[in-house]
Amino acid sequence: MTPMMPPQPGLGAGYPPNFQPVQNGPTNTVPPGHGMSQQHGQQVYSQYPPQPPGQQHIGQNYTQGPPGNPNIQNGPMSQSVPGHAMLPPPGHSIPQQPQTQQHQTNQPQRYPQYPQHPQQPPHPQQQHPQMGQGYPPVGGQQPLQNGLPNSAPPIHTTMHSVPQQPGQLPRYPQYPQQVPPQQPQMGQNYPPAGYPPMQNGPSGHEMQQQQIGEQPRYPQYPQQGQQPMSQMPPRPGVPGSQIQQPGYGGQQQQQMTPAGGPYGSQQQANQARKLDPEQMPSPISVMQEDQQSRSGVFQTNQRGLLPPLVTTKYQVDDQGNSSPRFMRSTMYSVPAQPDMLKQTMVPFALVINPLANPAPDEQPLMCVDLGAVGPVRCIRCKAYMSPLMQFIDGGRRFQCLLCKATTEVPPEYFQHLDHTGQRADKWDRPELWRGSYEFVATIEYCRNNVLPKEPGYIFAIDVSYNNVKSGLVNLLCASISSLLDSLPSHTPVGFITYNSKVHFYNIDPNLAQPQMVIVPDVTDMFMPILDGFFVPRGEATTSIENLMAQIPIMFGDTKETEGTLGAAIQGAMEALKASERVGKVLVFHSSLPTSENAPGKLKNREGDRRLLGTDKEKAVLIPQTTYYNNLAQDCVGSGVSVDLYLFNNSYVDVATIGQIARITGGSVNKYTYFQADIDGIRVLGELALHLGRATGFDAVMRVRTSTGVRPTDFFGHFFMGNTTDVELAAVDSSKSIAVEVKHDDKLTDDEGVYIQVALLYTSIYGQRRLRVHNLALNTCSQMADLYRNCELDTIINFLAKQAISKSIDSSPQTMKDGIIQRSAQMLATYRKHCANPSMPGQLILPECLKLLPLYVSCILRSDAVSGGQDLTPDDRSWTMYTVMTMGVETTVHHFYPQLFAISGPEVDSMNGLTPVIVRCSQEKLREDSAYILENGIYIFLWIGSGVSPDWIQSIFGVSNLGQVNPETITELPDHITTDDSLRLKSLIRKLRNDRNRHMRLTIIRQRDKLEMVMKKFLVEDRSIDGHSSYVDFLCHMHKEIRAILNQ
Repeated sequence: MTPMMPPQPGLGAGYPPNFQPVQNGPTNTVPPGHGMSQQHGQQVYSQYPPQPPGQQHIGQNYTQGPPGNPNIQNGPMSQSVPGHAMLPPPGHSIPQQPQTQQHQTNQPQRYPQYPQHPQQPPHPQQQHPQMGQGYPPVGGQQPLQNGLPNSAPPIHTTMHSVPQQPGQLPRYPQYPQQVPPQQPQMGQNYPPAGYPPMQNGPSGHEMQQQQIGEQPRYPQYPQQGQQPMSQMPPRPGVPGSQIQQPGYGGQQQQQMTPAGGPYGSQQQANQARKLDPEQMPSPISVMQEDQQSRSGVFQTNQRGLLPPLVTTKYQVDDQGNSSPRFMRSTMYSVPAQPDMLKQTMVPFALVINPLANPAPDEQPLMCVDLGAVGPVRCIRCKAYMSPLMQFIDGGRRFQCLLCKATTEVPPEYFQHLDHTGQRADKWDRPELWRGSYEFVATIEYCRNNVLPKEPGYIFAIDVSYNNVKSGLVNLLCASISSLLDSLPSHTPVGFITYNSKVHFYNIDPNLAQPQMVIVPDVTDMFMPILDGFFVPRGEATTSIENLMAQIPIMFGDTKETEGTLGAAIQGAMEALKASERVGKVLVFHSSLPTSENAPGKLKNREGDRRLLGTDKEKAVLIPQTTYYNNLAQDCVGSGVSVDLYLFNNSYVDVATIGQIARITGGSVNKYTYFQADIDGIRVLGELALHLGRATGFDAVMRVRTSTGVRPTDFFGHFFMGNTTDVELAAVDSSKSIAVEVKHDDKLTDDEGVYIQVALLYTSIYGQRRLRVHNLALNTCSQMADLYRNCELDTIINFLAKQAISKSIDSSPQTMKDGIIQRSAQMLATYRKHCANPSMPGQLILPECLKLLPLYVSCILRSDAVSGGQDLTPDDRSWTMYTVMTMGVETTVHHFYPQLFAISGPEVDSMNGLTPVIVRCSQEKLREDSAYILENGIYIFLWIGSGVSPDWIQSIFGVSNLGQVNPETITELPDHITTDDSLRLKSLIRKLRNDRNRHMRLTIIRQRDKLEMVMKKFLVEDRSIDGHSSYVDFLCHMHKEIRAILNQ
């Protein structure tokens, strides 16, 4: 037994390599006979029964360590509890024990081995994502002792995890195993750098530990032009040490390269290791496990049922609660006491996408037409008839579960009750048994009590010099006719062009040629055409084609550089008002409005770019004038939504002009330095997606909740003239709204929380409808129930939108500190109140929130929240607008991008047919492979310098990578139809469809300058601008949690 040596002065210290975990968690233990231990990286189940809840049994059935050391050697976990992950404390180390003869391999036994317990049959796989799981070791790791590697220990999760069976798909990403490097002295294990000190262990007072805020130490990676990434040279003094695959994978901790050699001295080679990122909780494994356990049919017949992750492929069977595609909650067990919610700091919020598209294999929403009676509603809270209503008095009255009021049933709606108390026609009426449905609205629900006309579309094109020169005007005019095919044939369309003046066009099909009418006085805008401006798309095909042929000719030689944006939008609004219809305005704009003679003049604030990232950044993120806000409110009052398509070559003040899209429920789309030959396909692709989306016009949304809670704050693109009604001039299937809910009274455990979201809108066919979504949640009095039923992806969506909204009211540092403190409070409260007593230094994470540190780190480094001076003010504002409308399924991959291996050994191991998703780190990029990275806005195709020439030929039609020009390729060549090319095109097409955005494809060759752009999105690494890596941020979070626990 070799005694532990103290760490070298100046090195970081943290968790000791040999510390054994103490399993703690909430009081709901796993069933007897299903404790879990580890054997050579495989998960096995021991015969040791769990301990009674609420007790600490350290060392039971273990081989005891030396006196005074509470750590345990070689035994099962004292209590295997689902629902949390665990990281051992710093300051503890376990002396090595003599090697046994049980583990026989062909390799030299460099580590002590311990007797293993017999493997038990695997427990049936659990169906709840909140149950934890253990992470098996990957390439480069030492043998496990009681579930933790002999080097820097990972977070350990406790769950009924099923060992992989022969022929079964791997539950975790598989990596090549490598022989662990031999240490000169067994037992001289130095703690890893980066963790805060702990003062409760035998060596805790001796360790000189790296504090948070010091310059972190990183292992050295092979330099470009030296050794290939996949083969690093042996380390001096460590025979046989070789890295088989790039990645942390058990590499030794090394300091920055000193002078005189790439790896430093022998002493440095034996220094402390950092935590292995491969052993940290991974979104990939979480998503894959949820896909395996929660895919298939998801029935919504239970109150408070936690839905599958948004990344899981599932089919919703609506049986009384709304599909999670329409509405997700951050928690499905709501604390009965307001103090519990304040103490845990877990947000109670909803993310609502009222017009989301059902999956292809799901039934569309049913529409109920009750004729002149109209929708039946509660007499007090005005909630609509739903499964939340209970019929009493033989069916003559119903009680509302939201407000508890009793309402008389209209005679036309009456039906007798059967012997179970249910209406006899329950299964014939969707509103009585489905969670989501629609009503046909009566005239009382229409604007000015008049049935609406079909909504119209107006295309307003800036024909100033910039748009003509870039080719945008020619591109739009050549493609408008085909784009309009996405609209119903009866949809009215109209066209406006503008520069220093505004031009309206009469496209009456009875005219020989379209006519232009000019409004020169843009300060007093009016609609000059009463008839012929709006014509149904199907009737004006010829007129539209003639007009599109004339516009490029009329403005081909223009020298005007100004575009009167405000006047053009006001003219479009007046056109819709004059025709007594609502609709959308698509504006294609290119320059900063600076005309002295036009309303909405703006000044150039690009010189204030240096303020981004400072306490004064809100000076460039808030509107510089209220003109566009007021114009937007006028548009909402007229049912007019505005979508901006910006093609700027310089500053256009997106923060100001984007307000008109934000308030009217529209979107901001930006294409800086647009060139028609390069970016044209992307613009047309996004326009086609836009026109093809399910859209509601002139909409009003209200969120009703049961007594005890109420909605308070709303985040998204909309206008609110009061505290309850969310006014949306338009809303489509890609838009979501986040709603924070707070307590206003105490709840009871048995009542539950009921939520009803009602959206009143006009369809593309001119029919007024009511779409209703219902959701029933549980209530709880135990914190463990709250943490067991959290939905992390929804929490992250809400926190990001809340942070963006606060960025214009507070300093960046205050906002970031608030997110970190709130996240640390969530985890510290769980550690204090839900986990059984254990070593104070252990980091214990609830299963549902074990990825919270990673996702919070991703939020804090995202452009929308932390964009600094490397961005332009326009880019920062555009990203903020974009994230504010994202749904949960989009923000998941926006903050943690997907990284696919599409060529190379990893793909070859899967028969070369299936892309292999890997962790978002540079260490996963191999020279002999190619990868796709996407985050919902961009798609990067990274190609290593050692990729097979055959693959290059099959994708690009050239013999070597040097012949690929990344600057001109934004789409894969259409004329190449090899199997590899078709598979890659199919993957890119699927990603674009999933994100509902025609993301630009950017080709990046290894060691190109553009590689630095892509590295910004490798979120598990330390960023160039100083944002922490995943491991470093986890260390910082651990320090914050311990600070809270020590208060």
